[in-house]
Amino acid sequence: MASLLNIIGKLFGNKYDKDIKEIAPLVEQINKEFSSLHSISNNDLRKKTNTFKKEIASCAAEDKEVIKNLKEEASNNETSPERKEELYKKIDETEKLIINKVEECLNKLLPQAFAVVKETARRFSKNDSIEVTANKIDKELAATKDFVSIKEEKAIYKTSWDAAGIEIEWNMTHYDVQLIGGIVLHQGKIAEMQTGEGKTLSATLPIYLNALTGLGVHLVTVNNYLAKRDAEWMGPLFQFHGLSIDCIDNHQPNSEERRKAYLADITYGTNNEFGFDYLRDNMAKRPDDLVQRKLHYSIVDEVDSVLIDDARTPLIISGPTPQGDKHEYNEYKNKVEHLVSVQRKFVTTVISDAKKLLKEGDTKKGGLNLLRAFRGLPRNKALI
Repeated sequence: MASLLNIIGKLFGNKYDKDIKEIAPLVEQINKEFSSLHSISNNDLRKKTNTFKKEIASCAAEDKEVIKNLKEEASNNETSPERKEELYKKIDETEKLIINKVEECLNKLLPQAFAVVKETARRFSKNDSIEVTANKIDKELAATKDFVSIKEEKAIYKTSWDAAGIEIEWNMTHYDVQLIGGIVLHQGKIAEMQTGEGKTLSATLPIYLNALTGLGVHLVTVNNYLAKRDAEWMGPLFQFHGLSIDCIDNHQPNSEERRKAYLADITYGTNNEFGFDYLRDNMAKRPDDLVQRKLHYSIVDEVDSVLIDDARTPLIISGPTPQGDKHEYNEYKNKVEHLVSVQRKFVTTVISDAKKLLKEGDTKKGGLNLLRAFRGLPRNKALI
């Protein structure tokens, strides 16, 4: 059987060969763009980031205007409940359309964006410092970071800095294997790389590309040390291009500082902290209590450990209970399902009656029916 599979593999190729064959043209494009960037100035290299951002923003500008108009109509007190329901449905559909358009735009920009990161890494590795015209972000960084200084109208970026207590000197430039890893990660797939192949460096490519949207990028690591180290180690590569970085593990839960960390272009943190913040947000009573914004793109480091090993922890917490031989679940399952079904039908009837009463102008009875529906099934779509 094994020999037969080997023969078929040689004739038709295995999955790895097919995947590499598909990615190879992209790697070639990236290296071609990379070569063309050698001759431009440091300032022109930085300007590429704003050019990319403008192009991404223009991809869905019309749809964003549509959403703005829909929200204005929905917030109008004279808009009927039925019409509001239609409007919010259209808003959801348009938001999905925007995400799809942005993704298409990112795929189009991928070779250029990856090349910018690779060229930035090359310049950091070939020079003791990088000099550019200072802007507002440079001046803010210089006030808190040792690797940036301002001299007259110039910002000077050192190519060595402290990362989690260790002085590092940047000496890395992306090889093709890291470009392949970056492409795979951007595509939402798992990139398996051996120790020393540059997983952390590979991640800088899709992080930069997806951070250009302004919707936020999360880098999930397995422990507190790695989260802080990677944020400080890779941070200057992104901050040079005006992207903001933070690490949630540096701030207390539910604090204003942690909320700001989630608003950064790139947010590092451990899987437990991201997970508990998500759970706490689901228990929040007011929008002001939320710390996370809408989720967009994330990279999970040590994915097997995070999604398999660590994911087993809840099973340990909810282990066997006393008198575990009693299977009440089987006894009550059908009864509970029947009760929920009856309750759902009742709530649907109550909402229908509420619509009629409100249409007739009876806000008291109509409002009472809406309250009943809310108490019975608060997540009912028609009610929302």
